[in-house]
Amino acid sequence: MTVRVDKLPNGVTVATDTMPEVKTASLGIWVAAGARYEDENEHGISHLLEHMAFKGTSKRTALQINEEIENVGGELNAATGIEVTSYYSRVLGKDLPLAFDILSDILTNSSFEQSELAREQSVITQEIGGAADDPDDIVYDLFQETAFPGQAVGRPILGTPETVRSFTPEKLRAYMAKRYRGPRMIVAAAGAVKHEELLAAAASSLASIPDGELAPAKKASYAGGVQIRSRQLEQTHLVLGLEGISYHAPERFSMQAFVNLVGGGGSSRLYQELRERRGLCYSIQAFHSSYQDAGLFGVTAGADARDTEELTRVVIAELHEAAEKASQAEVDRAKAQMKVGLLSALESASARADQLGGRLLAFGRAIPFEEIERNIEAITLESVRAAGRKLVSGGQPTFVGVGEGKSLERAGAATEALQRKAA
Repeated sequence: MTVRVDKLPNGVTVATDTMPEVKTASLGIWVAAGARYEDENEHGISHLLEHMAFKGTSKRTALQINEEIENVGGELNAATGIEVTSYYSRVLGKDLPLAFDILSDILTNSSFEQSELAREQSVITQEIGGAADDPDDIVYDLFQETAFPGQAVGRPILGTPETVRSFTPEKLRAYMAKRYRGPRMIVAAAGAVKHEELLAAAASSLASIPDGELAPAKKASYAGGVQIRSRQLEQTHLVLGLEGISYHAPERFSMQAFVNLVGGGGSSRLYQELRERRGLCYSIQAFHSSYQDAGLFGVTAGADARDTEELTRVVIAELHEAAEKASQAEVDRAKAQMKVGLLSALESASARADQLGGRLLAFGRAIPFEEIERNIEAITLESVRAAGRKLVSGGQPTFVGVGEGKSLERAGAATEALQRKAA
């Protein structure tokens, strides 16, 4: 393994994964400052802060930030999630110092000028409006909210027009000073990178980042339930879900194998039964989102309104059937999919940097490829069935839908069968 990891005096972790055969470098800074760390009056501030970081610093205007990175053919972007905000760049190896200088600049010297803030608040308000018009966005936000009601982990990452417009430059600076702390920040790079050079640059440019550990986020508490949004649409959009597991759970690899075999591709149980045999939907897939203390499993599909009740009942039946009767061939196929995903990531500098930064933030250490491969190999038929049984016996399901109201209400009522069967 080519990974090297060091920690600066203020707690910032610097990690590199050198790939001698690669000419480009991918660099990122990961911060434990996602949406679930926001207080109620801060709803959406993590996402707004990510946007504002690119709107000018004491050294560069917004235009100069974009021009400098694009002049060398590079890319610069950022993303806000439920637990993490990340800032990242991809450049030629020789231009990595420039990319890091820009990233460190926007995280330590952002201007947060009022005029730029007003423009970006307008942009994000439009983004929120666009999400409110998109059934896919609506159904996923509604799903998260129903699974974790009244909690930051269940709120939309974008915030609301009211909260976004309420933020001032002073509130942005205060939030950044509170959440952007050294022990919760990871600098990670992969590809054509020299560890000593990046470490020295980070020690110089990020010295102003304050030390000090943060209070943990409030524990996520899964609840579940049914929510329907009636809309005149050509297709009904729905998500059926169950309480999942944390990424710290020992059975997380077996759970992923279960997710793959029930809804991870064209050969999966749900795809074959609902699309190929019954023609109830065009697409259907299963997913599992893990957090530090919770998880959420879901099955998402789009269907004609008249088919939603049958679709829901068949999904429930298939989940129970897989939990009891998944075959060795299905488990082997799921493991092969996981291995290909792992190996594919090893070929990409961007994926390796992303995994390095994310794992250091989540687990506090770089996890060797060989260890992950062993965990995949250790998956057994019984461990996958056990993960499935734990999933379907977990209590209250979550069902959300956007589309024709009455058909979705009947489909939502069908989820009660899952509870009765589990009981």
